[in-house]
Parts: sequence; structure tokens; C-alpha cells
Amino acid sequence: MRTSVRANQLLLLSLVFFIAGLFILPQPAREGLAGAAVLPSSFADLAEEVKPAVVNISTTRLVQGGPFTSPFREGDPFREFFERFFGGRPQREFRQRSLGSGFIIEKEGLILTNNHVIEGAEKIQVILANKERFDAKVVGRDAKTDIAVIRIDAKTSLPIVSLGDSAKLKVGDWVIAVGNPFGLGHTITAGIVSAKGRIIGAGPYDNFIQTDAAINPGNSGGPLFNLKGEVVGINTAIVSSGQGIGFAIPINLAKEIVKQLEKKGRVVRGWLGVTIQEVTPALARRFGLKRDEGTLVSGVIPDSPAARAGIQTGDVIIEFDGTRVKEMSELPRIVAGTPVGKRVIVKVIRAGRESSIRVKIGELPEEKRASATPREQDLGMAVSPITPELARRYELTETRGIVVTGVAPGSSADEAGISPGNVILEVDRQPVNTLAEYEKSLKQAADKDSVLLLIKTRRGNRFAMVKMEKK
Repeated sequence: MRTSVRANQLLLLSLVFFIAGLFILPQPAREGLAGAAVLPSSFADLAEEVKPAVVNISTTRLVQGGPFTSPFREGDPFREFFERFFGGRPQREFRQRSLGSGFIIEKEGLILTNNHVIEGAEKIQVILANKERFDAKVVGRDAKTDIAVIRIDAKTSLPIVSLGDSAKLKVGDWVIAVGNPFGLGHTITAGIVSAKGRIIGAGPYDNFIQTDAAINPGNSGGPLFNLKGEVVGINTAIVSSGQGIGFAIPINLAKEIVKQLEKKGRVVRGWLGVTIQEVTPALARRFGLKRDEGTLVSGVIPDSPAARAGIQTGDVIIEFDGTRVKEMSELPRIVAGTPVGKRVIVKVIRAGRESSIRVKIGELPEEKRASATPREQDLGMAVSPITPELARRYELTETRGIVVTGVAPGSSADEAGISPGNVILEVDRQPVNTLAEYEKSLKQAADKDSVLLLIKTRRGNRFAMVKMEKK
């Protein structure tokens, strides 16, 4: 009997403490509990609200078939006969159909989608939620961000979406995707924001929202909504070998360039004129940096804004126009969004000392790249002066310098990814134009554990910390 009374007292005391705890929780925690209580039990009303402004896109493009491939094995007597009559001969052209999604951003018929959905299309057809079909024309497109704007002439006012603020998204927020997966029009999927700022190698301005809302082929170009019914992203990519991993372009990035696409058909971007690479811990130590932050200038394009301002190979950019640069991927986006002609201050670390350089930003030429993605590197290679024969073999434009002609398997160079055809420009910050200069520089570095090389690859210049192979 006493045990039962004691248990009841403990239960009552626990209940009192629990209720009191609700009142003494910090404000954010109470708000979180309140927010959890109002989560929707269904997305039906939200889906009904946003679906009319989402469209399906069908495209037709002319595709040139590749050359015929011999069906006969090496050594088969019919192989020579086949290749003589069919080798190198292209297959006939054919028309390829593909599907995508988009969403209406102006009631007159302006539609936002992915560039890869409409790129190279002979014909673009838009299907509205009410099954009406319209031919569309390309207003403007941008391959670097994979964003395109198309237009239809509907003759009537169309439903539109509201564009939200993707910067306010938090990891864990609910989102829904609407699109045309596998041709199954106006499909709704729900999930959460799994991560932000993802870099997936799609281009120089990667900054994707990752979500576990199901995204499939055909969803490309469709909207990602928050619970307010605002578009916060453009569904763009998936990981084909995974589940619950999709990527969307932040809508804030799209808002920055849509007006340019509508007015000019293309995007005008700021241009600095450098090739860059990541500051690794090893490079940070070699360049005398306190931390592995910023971005290392591995090359300066001649007659570019950077070259005219005095930025040099080996400078580490730590700040651009008042914005701190912590990672390599940040600089291309910051520079691209800077107005052409604006004078900015670029802070760099050179020879261990910080300095400020005033640069007048130019316009990014279409053929230029804002950055070069480096690969890992290290030593154990055969080199040679550049001869006309080697220049032809490796398609080199240089007439002076040291070219890598071979890499020993398992060597430092092999492990690092240095390849035949790479050109060595500097050894420990000293230019090398002859084999004698190269060998002299290596002898001077013989007592070091590693040597700093500046090499030129097909993708541009990059620095390499190379381990010295002791004999």
C-alpha cells in the first residue's frame, strides 16, 4: 500500500516538473514546439495552389548519329572489308524527343526552366496544367548556371508562381517538388532540405540546394516550393546511383540573371582574369599562411583586369570587394556578380604580407573560364625541352619550357596525377625555360622534403607541392 502511494507521489511530482519545464524553456525552444504542432497533415491545399503555374515541356532535337562501329573482331577477315566501306561514315540523322518541366513567372507567358531542357531543340512545346499546348520560343539561356527563359503566347492571363528567398532556407525545412517525371505530368513529391551550398561539378557557379524530395528525369526545370508556396529552387540534377539525393538551383541565383536573359538573351558577368586553385594545408605552409583559407592564383591571363592591376601568380586572394574569400569556389560567384567597370579592392597575401590591389572589373568573354578546377599532384617523371615534334604530339602552343614526357607508375608524380604533356613553368617560384635551369632548381631543392612546381595543363595553370624522391 505504501509502495503504491509512493509511486503515485513520484508520478505526480514528475508531471509537475514537466509542466513547469514547458514554461521555463527558452523562447526558441517553445517556438520550435509550437511550430511542430502546426506542421501540415497534408500538402493537398499547397499542391492545389501551385500546380496551375507549373508546366510540362516537350522538346524535339535533331541528332547526328556517330560513325558505324565494326561488328567484327580484330583479325576477322571481314573487319577490313567493313572498315573500308563503312569506316568513319556517319549514321543518318534522327530526331530525339525529351521531356522537362518549368514554371510561369509572368502572366504574359514567361517561363523559367533549365538550359539543358531546351538546349539544341528544334521545337519546344509547353503543356499547361489544363492540357493546353503552346509552341515556345527561347528568350535567353545561360549554360554556366543551367538556366533558361522561354515564352509562350497564350492570349490570356496565366497563373504565376511567387519567387521566395532561398537564402532563408534552413537545413531540415520542408519542401515540395512539382514536375513532369518520366512524362507523368504534374507529379508532387515532398521532402526536406538536406544540405545547402553543394558543389557537384556542374559548372563554375555551383551552389546547389540538396533535397530528399524525389526528383527524377523529367523533373528538370521544375520548381521546388517552400510551405508558403514560394519557389525556392529550380530542380536540376539527381544522383543516378543514389536515392533521396536531388539538387536544385537556388532561386536567388536565378533572380539575379532572369532580367538579363529577358532583355539581352545572355548574361553579362564580371571578369577578373585569373586561374585559381584550392589552398591546401601543404600549400598554406609553403606560402606562409596562418590558415588554409582563400584561393591561390595559379595563373594570370595576359591583358586581363588582374594582369593590368598587378595581381601575380602565387598571390592568395583573401578578400574581394569587401567580401571575405574562404574557399576557392566562392571567388568565381562573387566576381561574376560584380558589375562590369566597377573598381574593387582585392586583398591578397604575397610573400607572407597582406596588400590591397585596386582592380577595374572587365566583362567575362564567352570563351573564358572563371576558374580552373585543379587535380592532385606530386614527382617521379621524365622531362624534355619542348621540340617541334613534342609540341605537335601534345598540342602545345609553347615553344620554350620543360614538358613531362613520361610518368613512372607508383611514383610521386603518378600518385599526384601529373600527366605527359604537362609543362613545367616554375620550380620553387623560379622560372625554368631550359633543361639546365630545371635541373639546377631541383639540385637546390635536394635537401627539402618537397618542391613547389607551377605546371601548365590543358585546363590551365596550377601549383603542385611535389615530394622529393630520395635516392
